[in-house]
Amino acid sequence: MHLTAISLFSSAGIGDLAFQRLPVKMLVSCELLEDRHQVYQANFPDTHALSGDIWHLWERVVNETQKRLGNSELDILFATPPCQGMSKNGRGKLLQAVREGRKPPLDVRNRLVIPTLKIARTLKPRLIVFENVPEMENTLIEDESGRMVPILDLVREELGEDYDGEAQVVEFADYGVPQRRQRLITVFSRDAGMLALYHRRRTVFPPPTHAQRPSTGRLPWVTVRDVIAHMPPLDAANAATARGEDALHFVPLLDADKYFWVRHTPPEKGAFDNQCVACGFDQNPTHGNFRDAGGINRSSRDTPLCCLRCGKLLPRPWVKDVNGHRLMRGYTSAYKRMSWDLPASALTTNLAYACSDNKLHPEQHRVLSLKEALMLHTITDFDFQFARKDGRKVNTGLIYEIIGESIPPRGLEVMFSAWVKVLSGKSDDVFKSDWATADLPLFQNSTLPLAKSA
Repeated sequence: MHLTAISLFSSAGIGDLAFQRLPVKMLVSCELLEDRHQVYQANFPDTHALSGDIWHLWERVVNETQKRLGNSELDILFATPPCQGMSKNGRGKLLQAVREGRKPPLDVRNRLVIPTLKIARTLKPRLIVFENVPEMENTLIEDESGRMVPILDLVREELGEDYDGEAQVVEFADYGVPQRRQRLITVFSRDAGMLALYHRRRTVFPPPTHAQRPSTGRLPWVTVRDVIAHMPPLDAANAATARGEDALHFVPLLDADKYFWVRHTPPEKGAFDNQCVACGFDQNPTHGNFRDAGGINRSSRDTPLCCLRCGKLLPRPWVKDVNGHRLMRGYTSAYKRMSWDLPASALTTNLAYACSDNKLHPEQHRVLSLKEALMLHTITDFDFQFARKDGRKVNTGLIYEIIGESIPPRGLEVMFSAWVKVLSGKSDDVFKSDWATADLPLFQNSTLPLAKSA
C-alpha cells in the first residue's frame, strides 16, 4: 500500500528523492522556474507537473490532486518555499519595529506560505512538512487582512485545531549526511498516530543517527574523507589536470594569482593566514573578524599583505590597483580548505568559487568537483539524472544552482521514513534510538553509487 503526496516549490526534485525508496506516490508537483521543473519531470515522469506561480496555480494544484486521489485522502503535503527573503533579525525586534510604526521591509516571497496554506486547508493532508532556513522562525509576513504576523504563527492559525506540531532546526550531519547543513523543518499533522506520538514525546522527530562525538546508539559523523577520498586527484592549474574521466569530475581553472594563494594554503587553513614563502618567516599576523559599533561583523583591515621580515608579497588574497597590491576584503572562511575529518560545510550555489566559504579541497589545489559535490549532497545515493523532459541539455551552471538551492535528500529520507511508518499504522517503536540504523543504508565508507552524467 502506497501513501500519497504532493510537492510544492519542487525545483528539480532533489528534496523529493527522499520518497524514492519509500512507499509514497507523488501525485502533483508545482514549481515556478521552468528549467528546474524540466529536470523534475525527467526524473518523476509519473507526477503531474504544474509549472508557474503558485498564487495562480493553487486551485489547479487542489483540483489535480483531488482528481488523482479519487475518494481517498491526501497523506503528505511537502513544501519548500523560497528562503531568500527570510529575516535574520529576531522576532521581538521586528514586532517592536512594527508597533512603533517603523515597518520593516518585507520580501513578497515570504508570503508564498499563504497559497500553500490555502492548498492545505482545502486538501487537509494527514501530514504537512515545511522545509526552510532557520530564519523562518523569526520572519514576519503580512497576511491577507493586512496584519503583520510571524509565519509560523500564521501556519498554526490557518491549519486550525485539527492540527498540532512543531518546528525544529535540524543539523543534517546528525542524520548521516556528509555535510553540515541546518534547516528548519516544520511538521504539523492531524493523523491520530502522529498526534499521539507528539503529545507523548513532545516531538515527532526521530532521534539522530549520527553525532560528532557519538554515544551509544549513534554513529560518527560521515566525513569528507569517508565520501570523496578515493576520487582521482585534480589540479586547477591547467585544463589537462582539471578534468578526470568522469564527465562530472572536473573543476574550474584558477588564474595564476588564485592558484598561488591556494597552492600555499595548508590543510584546514585559509589563504588569508598564509605565511611567507620567500624567506620562511611564519609569524606574520593572521586574519580575523571583529564587530563594529553597530554589531555588524567586519573583516580586519590591518592584516598584512607583505612579509614583516623580508617585505615580499605573502600568498594571501589580493587586489591589484593603480597603487599596487592591497589585501582583498574577505572573512577567514574565504579561500579556506575543508577538513578531511568533518562533514563538508553547507554547499551553496557558489560552491564552484574558491572564495566561497570553506570550499577548497582538503589538500588538492582546487575546489570540489561537481561529482564530489553531488556525493557530499547525497544525490548520488539515489537514482537521479541531470536531464530535461524536453531533451535539452542541462548546463553545469544550472546543476550548481540546483545543488545550492536544495537540501541533502538523505537526511529528509531518514525523517520521512519514520513518519511514513507512523502514517501507515506501524508501531512508533521506530522511534527507538537505534531504529534508523536497522532500516536504511548508512554511509560507512567511501563506496557510493555514482550519479548519471548529464
